[in-house]
Amino acid sequence: MLELRGVRFAWPRASRDCIAIDALDVVAGQTLFLHGPSGCGKSTLLSLLAGVLIAREGTLTLAGRSWAAMSGSARDAWRADHVGYLFQQFNLLPWLSVLDNVLLGCRFSRVRAQRAAQRSGSPAAQARSLLQHVGIPAEAWAREARELSVGQQQRVAAARALIGAPEVVIADEPTSALDAALRDGFMDLLLRECRDSGSTLVFVSHDERLAARFDRAVSLPELNRATSAVEP
Repeated sequence: MLELRGVRFAWPRASRDCIAIDALDVVAGQTLFLHGPSGCGKSTLLSLLAGVLIAREGTLTLAGRSWAAMSGSARDAWRADHVGYLFQQFNLLPWLSVLDNVLLGCRFSRVRAQRAAQRSGSPAAQARSLLQHVGIPAEAWAREARELSVGQQQRVAAARALIGAPEVVIADEPTSALDAALRDGFMDLLLRECRDSGSTLVFVSHDERLAARFDRAVSLPELNRATSAVEP
């Protein structure tokens, strides 16, 4: 599902690469835990995996297509169709309702809208089902996202990433703002939903206590030859 070969990336005006990975493969349906201290390049690598950033050297493919071989608009469309992104700060649109935030993935992608309809009858039906699964009560679905607690916003962001069964779900330290009880409950639902939909999960965190819950764990500092770089 994801293949990296000889990937090198440097920020503009940087004197050296901050990502230098010779090889990394992630098979379809696998749950991968990427860990490392702050500043080791975790968020930069996720942006490369999702085609938000393009490597200056090497090849990186998702679902068999090279990000570098696509135009900017083609990358946007491929990402919308195949990637669910769960951000550390959730990135919900605060003025939209909870339900409309979850539906954004389907509004940007006809492919994911069709998958949602196949699984649940309609995108709205799957959005409601996911919100139920992640523990958001029905009376909150029409509320603006900014009215929710941090834990609730995180669960809405997870539902948005999961709608339409994207082949790849990328999660950038989404548990960093949660206490232990909320963290464990969130991990249960995220792993369950990814396995139920067959989605490949790439999860980044500095909390190595989570590693045992994944099929595979990789240390980014050990994988990345540019180990002394600091990401902006």
